[in-house]
Amino acid sequence: MQGSVKHPGIPELKKESYLKRLGRNIQQYPSLYLLFIPILLYFLVFKYGPMFGAVIAFEKYRPARGIFGSQWIGLKNFRDFLTGPYAQRTIVNTLMLNFWQILIGFPAPILLAILLNEVSQKRYRKFVQTASYLPYFISLVVVCGIIKDFTASDGLFSDILASFGFPRENLLTDGRYYRAIYVASSLWQSCGWGSILYIATLTNADPQLYEAATIDGAGRFRCIWHITIPALLPVIIVQLIMRIGNIMSYGADRTLLLYSPAVYDKADIISSFVYRYGLQDLNFSYASAVDLFNSVINLILLYSANRIADKLTGESLW
Repeated sequence: MQGSVKHPGIPELKKESYLKRLGRNIQQYPSLYLLFIPILLYFLVFKYGPMFGAVIAFEKYRPARGIFGSQWIGLKNFRDFLTGPYAQRTIVNTLMLNFWQILIGFPAPILLAILLNEVSQKRYRKFVQTASYLPYFISLVVVCGIIKDFTASDGLFSDILASFGFPRENLLTDGRYYRAIYVASSLWQSCGWGSILYIATLTNADPQLYEAATIDGAGRFRCIWHITIPALLPVIIVQLIMRIGNIMSYGADRTLLLYSPAVYDKADIISSFVYRYGLQDLNFSYASAVDLFNSVINLILLYSANRIADKLTGESLW
């Protein structure tokens, strides 16, 4: 065993406990910890507090009897979902919708940020940035209402298709087009806003690297490949990990506003399924079991994505 080496004249450092360090930091930065209190209360009240209610997933919950008085049925709700007729449909739809969202929607803000970074005219760049940010500030309800009007049988898109000889139809009631409409509308609304983080990251890139690469004869594409993308890589990895960890829960609000029974076979995802059974049919226990199953899968995906990213790139959340 190797002992600690003591040097004469140098005092030995004692390992300070976490509570002592915390107390010293609170005394040193009281205003920062005061700002942290509302955030802490938010997570305690709205995130950790409701976790106790997850116990109803293992009960035949009746509101009149309460959590402690309802009948305990164990894993029956989970078995009913996994062996029922809707488990495969909702899981496949959730994965497919998020697969296209990640494949198309995730790299789009990165590409936009890189293109804007290459624009030398500041006025044009600011105009494009502002124009791409604006859709994000439009209410999702308004956006989905516009999409429904445009995709109706007498809407704008149907008029365009009819001019090319296609029959008029309500595009949102056709499962063949639902996912494309969903992904396109999400991309239009969130692409510009999602690029802000990457644009801010590129402002910290060392301009001397670009100058040195240009002197060495590198063109724009080589500068992007060897300087811009490596500068963005840590942020890209973290954002991708968080996105993968949210696969099973992403897209509930837009789905609820766009889908209809006619396209359940392509549009019904786990989050919308939980909403219908929990809030419309008042089957709280069954919906809680499905949502808890969903959360466990998200946790597994998040942990797996973090481990894989850490091994491949050295970048991770923890």
